[in-house]
Formats: sequence, structure tokens, C-alpha cells
Amino acid sequence: MTREQRGGDIDFGRRLWVVRVRDRVDGRIDIRTVGVCAALLLVTVMVSVVAVGTGDYYIPPNEVLAAVFGDAPRLTEIVVMEWRFPRVALAFLFGAALGVSGAVFQSLTRNPLGSPDIIGFGTGAYTGALVVILALGGGYYRTGAGALVGGLATAAVVYLLAYRRGVQGFRLIIVGIAVSAVLASVNTWLVIRADLDDAIAAAVWGAGTLNGLGWSQVGPVLAVSVVIASGLAVLSRRLPMLEMGDDAARALGVRAEPTRLMLVFLGVALIAMVTAAAGPISFIALAAPQLARRLTGTSSVAMVPAACMGALLLVVSDVVAQRAFAPTQLPVGVVTVSVGGAYFVWLLAREGRKQ
Repeated sequence: MTREQRGGDIDFGRRLWVVRVRDRVDGRIDIRTVGVCAALLLVTVMVSVVAVGTGDYYIPPNEVLAAVFGDAPRLTEIVVMEWRFPRVALAFLFGAALGVSGAVFQSLTRNPLGSPDIIGFGTGAYTGALVVILALGGGYYRTGAGALVGGLATAAVVYLLAYRRGVQGFRLIIVGIAVSAVLASVNTWLVIRADLDDAIAAAVWGAGTLNGLGWSQVGPVLAVSVVIASGLAVLSRRLPMLEMGDDAARALGVRAEPTRLMLVFLGVALIAMVTAAAGPISFIALAAPQLARRLTGTSSVAMVPAACMGALLLVVSDVVAQRAFAPTQLPVGVVTVSVGGAYFVWLLAREGRKQ
């Protein structure tokens, strides 16, 4: 396999790398986007090392790295690799998944408010998981299946109600907000009707928390993430064409509705995966794609920068949730809602001024 890299190409005023493999694969890589993603990942790793080392048993960063590479005392290795590292790894995976899901739906709706937790898909996944927990006694895989079914059923309802000879982004958002409000009332009713112990457990889980998660969750989450990411990688090149409108996409050879449905399915699957394992974690999917877009300076949201930004936001939020009121640990969803609420108000005010 041969590969050619050439710097200095100019496309719409942005510096690109052009990559070709045996004249069969031709891609363009934005240099600024690569730099932003690398910087975000570096900061995430640094925060993760600090997070793993901080706690009742403090571990310096050099010993954290030594434990990761298997060159530390046994006690340090147990604290790092068996107690704390899985939580940070899950925060990274969940944040990346939420960021990608937000990028998919904001691109499909062509609106920064088109986040899955605003449209109602996250609330629907929560409803599905809640029904399984309260009616069937829960269980990791049954809860995951319930979250997936709930998210997909909500997506189907929102899609059908918003469909008028195609789906327009603004109409999808308005319908989604209405459906989300209905589902939120259903969730409240389910919790009120449940037994006290089940209601307390459901309420704690419903706040969105990484407490109690470990290696047993990392494997399934990583496997599902790889499968979904593979599907999104195949469809990602069609997103910019859909952003130009269905007519333009069809003219370029893209089957608009089937492609949109597949993207909705994969985006909902990401939200359902996070909801099933950690409960609903709000506002990461809303904020990460837009923050990443501003850093990269692109005209539209992209999946990889959104994934890097989502991972950073959730890892930092989890550190705040663990340390702000130590030794009491808050659910990470409380932190993301607090920070995301301020961002949401700013975004609404900005969109209002643009109108």
C-alpha cells in the first residue's frame, strides 16, 4: 500500500492534507481540525490522569502512568486499574458517543438546537429503560434493550408526526420538544406509581450517574460503540450532501430518506447505549458539536471533533461531580445539566437575535 500526503493544498481558504491510497482512496484532511482534535484529546488525557490520581488515596501522575503500563506497586495498580480507570474510560466513551449523536442530529436538522435530548430521543430511551426497571426488575441487558426500544419508538413517533412530504429540521425540533414534554410527564407518573425502593433507585439512576460502573460495562459499551461508529463512518460522507437539501442530495446520488433513517437509527442507538448504562446525561450532545465547530472554524458540525469535545466535557464534569462536595459524590448528570442549562440559555438568546 502506498500513500501520498501533500501539504499546502488550499480549498475554500483552508489548509488541507490530500491523502491517496493506490489511487483508489482519495481523502482531504483539514489541518486545523486535526490540530483541534489532538489538543482536545491531550487535555482529556491530562484531566483523566489527574482524575484517576485524585481521591482519598492520592496517587501522583507519574505513578498513575506507571500503573497503566504495569510498572507500579500492587496497591497502586489495584486502585488505578480496578477502581478508578474504568470510570474514566466510560466517561470518555459516553462523552464521545453523546457528542457524535448530537453532531448527527444537528447536521440532519441543520439547527444547533437539534440535539437528541432536546428532540426527545433521550427522554424516550429513559422511558423505555424505566419501564423495564420498574416492570421487569431491570438487569443490564434488558435495560439496554428497553432504552433502545424506547428511543427508537420515540424517534419513529417524532419522525411520523413531523413528516410532510419530507422532514424539515425546525418542524422536527418543535414536534420533538412536544413529545419530550409528554414523555417527561409519563416518566414522572411511572416513578410516582412505583414502590418506594424502586422509585428511589429509578430517581438516582435517572439523574445520570457513573457511580458503581466498572470493567463489566466497559467491554459491552466499547463493542457497541465500535459497531455503531463503523456504520456512521460509512454514512458520514453523505451528511454534508443532506445538509444541502434533499433535492441536491438526490442529484449527487444520495438516497435521502433511507440515509436519513439509518443515521437516525445509529444516533438513537448511541443515546440508548449511554442511557442504559448510566441514565440520561443531558446537554453534552447539545453543546459538544457546537463548541467543536467554533474551535475548528468549520461551517457545519463534524463527528470526530464533536466526539473529542464530548469526551472532554464529560470527563471534566465527572471530576467536578466527584470532588465538588467530597466525600459526597453527585450524579454527573447534575453537573452537565447545571453547565448545559447556562449554555442552552445563551444559545436560545443568540438564535433569537439572529431571527
